[in-house]
Amino acid sequence: MPILNVKVSAIKSQTLTSEISTLLLDLTTRILKKKREVTSIAIDYVNPEDWIVGGISLKELAKNTFYLNITITDETNTKDEKALYIKEVFDGFANILGDIHEESYIYVQDVKAASYGYGGYTQEYRYHH
Repeated sequence: MPILNVKVSAIKSQTLTSEISTLLLDLTTRILKKKREVTSIAIDYVNPEDWIVGGISLKELAKNTFYLNITITDETNTKDEKALYIKEVFDGFANILGDIHEESYIYVQDVKAASYGYGGYTQEYRYHH
């Protein structure tokens, strides 16, 4: 049941949305072993002129970047799984977007099962029932 919030330095397109969502759904189910049917992905696009790194726009730098925040239930993945996920996501975005700025961030946010849920039930409740 992860939720993935993505920001991408690009002009919005259905093709790009499809490529990004396919990449993230594949990696999230394969590496983190999350259920495909309850994985949600929200993608926001930021014009490269409006994304600033070190005081310079990505347009001026001729670079691309992204930010991914994925929220998962605490204690459901190992450090090695999360490290592999971060590496594969970075490489996947580099493949899709081209020249990626090193300042592209991936945040795997572990949250307590009693504080996280969907459909009106916490993950803690689901675990016990």
